[in-house]
Amino acid sequence: MAFDGITTAAMVSEIRRRAVGGRLYKIAQPDPDAILLTIKTTDGKTDRLMISASASLPFIYYTDENKPSPMVAPNFCMLLRKHLQNGRITDVSQPGLERIIRIGAEHLDEMGDLKRKVIVIELMGKYSNIIFTEEDNTIIDSIKRVSAAVSSVRTVLPGNEYFIPMTQDKLDPTAPITFEEFSGAVLHKAQNIIKAIYNTFTGFSPVAASELCYRAGLDGNDSVASLSEDDTKRLYNCFNELMTEIRDEKFDPVLIYDKGVPREFAALPLSEYSDLTTEHLDTMSEVLMRYYAERDAVTRIRQRSTDLRKIVATTLERSVKKYDIQLKQLKDTEKKDKFRIYGEMLNTYGYSAEPGASKLTCTNYYDNTEITIPLDPQKTALENAQKYFERYQKLKRTEEAVTEQLKDTKADIDHLESIQNSLDIAENEADLKEIRRELSDFGYIKKHMTRKGAGRPESSKPLHYISSDGYDLYVGKNNYQNDQLTFKFASGNDWWFHSKKFPGSHVILRVGQGDPDNLPDRVFNEAGALAAYYSKGRGQSKVEIDYVKKKEVKKPAGSKPGFVVYYTNYSMAIDSDISALRLVKE
Repeated sequence: MAFDGITTAAMVSEIRRRAVGGRLYKIAQPDPDAILLTIKTTDGKTDRLMISASASLPFIYYTDENKPSPMVAPNFCMLLRKHLQNGRITDVSQPGLERIIRIGAEHLDEMGDLKRKVIVIELMGKYSNIIFTEEDNTIIDSIKRVSAAVSSVRTVLPGNEYFIPMTQDKLDPTAPITFEEFSGAVLHKAQNIIKAIYNTFTGFSPVAASELCYRAGLDGNDSVASLSEDDTKRLYNCFNELMTEIRDEKFDPVLIYDKGVPREFAALPLSEYSDLTTEHLDTMSEVLMRYYAERDAVTRIRQRSTDLRKIVATTLERSVKKYDIQLKQLKDTEKKDKFRIYGEMLNTYGYSAEPGASKLTCTNYYDNTEITIPLDPQKTALENAQKYFERYQKLKRTEEAVTEQLKDTKADIDHLESIQNSLDIAENEADLKEIRRELSDFGYIKKHMTRKGAGRPESSKPLHYISSDGYDLYVGKNNYQNDQLTFKFASGNDWWFHSKKFPGSHVILRVGQGDPDNLPDRVFNEAGALAAYYSKGRGQSKVEIDYVKKKEVKKPAGSKPGFVVYYTNYSMAIDSDISALRLVKE
């Protein structure tokens, strides 16, 4: 989601609550387009406010991280220190619902006179900037200077007057808007409803506009022309309710997860994503920090696993093609019995075949039906019989060989699909190292010699969750961990869960000192949901899960890692919602 005006409003509320009255203790510029303000609050605490004017990722939030700064502070940082070091924050505001935050601060100048300055933070994508101004809006300097050669709309240079850039004649949604004004502004646009909303009102992103449509019971992709008067009234009422929440600062920051990956963030709950996992957090800063950190981590791991994914996908595609060819070969062997019968019938009735005949019609004594056998006119009946027996024996050997090959190829496909799933749920470099080791051990990639003197690699550990009833649940992140969990870690009375039809993780429900046959139903459902979530079936409405006591699970000799068999089990069909579970950070 874009850093829209509603998110900005939530951050303004949070900064105002925490920072007003505090003092600017330190000012740093860790990146060319970012500053870090260390604030001593009125209750004696130290806060760090990170502000980024990055064109690709503008943001502002509180952070616990103290990023290292360059040895020599940039000029803009030195300017802020000169004017604002130890200054007191007097107010934090947002004009309308613009993606702009104004932080006012007062300080004593060289003459001891009280002066007031303003830091203006514009979070506008590629136009993002951090601008330092006098109280009368005269620009002192900015982290990005914008000359007339760069922009003909507005220059941002020392001495110029600061003004908010034009918002394309959009309406300010924080001001009172009548139904007639609302409908007149929205309905005249020849667009779908979502576009009409975010093109009409300042601060609305496509996600916010889509949520507004969902709350009103409308399909946001429908044309504005399709709206009836009742539809427009519902949309207007939902718009007013949303703006009342924002004006009253009734924010409820949420993170939306899709298959474990942060998909959206918002200052208010997103009803339209009720089918995905929603996590409510205390502050907007927590949401933003988690979102950017986790998205960055997921992106980084996916980038680093690109080579492994390509190897696995290529090998899997080759194995699937090989499997299809073998299936065709096996189907071709189905006619072997026909050749055997031809040979036996020729041995029995061959005396009646005339020399040079191209066929022989006789009675098949197996089912008493008439059968016509093609003959090679250059050969005798007995020689034709021998030819058919040879073809029968060849197809029989082919069937036996191909049947074994099919088992091996299917095992390879299942193994590679399980590795694909492991790559999907890998969280860090240690997880990738274990997957790389598995691929190396089974000859999919070349082994790399460990450099002498290299430190011991970081080990990857299974995921540990706590159920609603306090039971420990463990999830293997790759095949080696699955085997370790099932056959080394779990005890005989622990419960074992796995997706029935999809490759996925082994999940262990630790019974501890309890009775394995008298556990709450809820813990079984939550363990099953974990097995569904960490499988290729994640995201489906229902995933079939097998579960059984661990002592019933066996590993065939010579089988691939992660492969097990069991001959009696229970089953359930469950979704992959794990929001009730708590992940334990190891």
